[in-house]
Amino acid sequence: MSRRTSRPHRPATNPPRTTPASPCPCGLPAAYGECCGRFHAGAAAPTCEALMRSRYSAFVVRDASYLLRTWHPAARPPSVDFDPAMRWVRLEILDTTEGSAFHTTGTVTFRAHYTDDGRPDALHEQSRFARHEGAWVYAEAVFVD
Repeated sequence: MSRRTSRPHRPATNPPRTTPASPCPCGLPAAYGECCGRFHAGAAAPTCEALMRSRYSAFVVRDASYLLRTWHPAARPPSVDFDPAMRWVRLEILDTTEGSAFHTTGTVTFRAHYTDDGRPDALHEQSRFARHEGAWVYAEAVFVD
């Protein structure tokens, strides 16, 4: 989830408030604090799908430090800019290849639904993940649509 669009600067708005007891934005049936929130707090994601879900949730809660920390150093941007008009609303995992504790690489194909200035849209992407210093990191993406 790294697509950037060119648009006029808009003033920042606060993301919807997510608490540890809130439903996790990634769509799994768990509270944020027990699901993606624990990864945002420092636990290592055990699979590339768990990392993908936690990165999606980081976009929802606008956790730039987590996104940068889980980006492969060879591809990591200097910063993450959140579009204040964009709201991530739902994640669909379409396919996962490899990416378990027994692998060094993996891919996750997903569709992330969002609204942009209230207009619904979706990002369809296949993300590639790799192990770096023992932890899963986001390496690159291929946009499907």
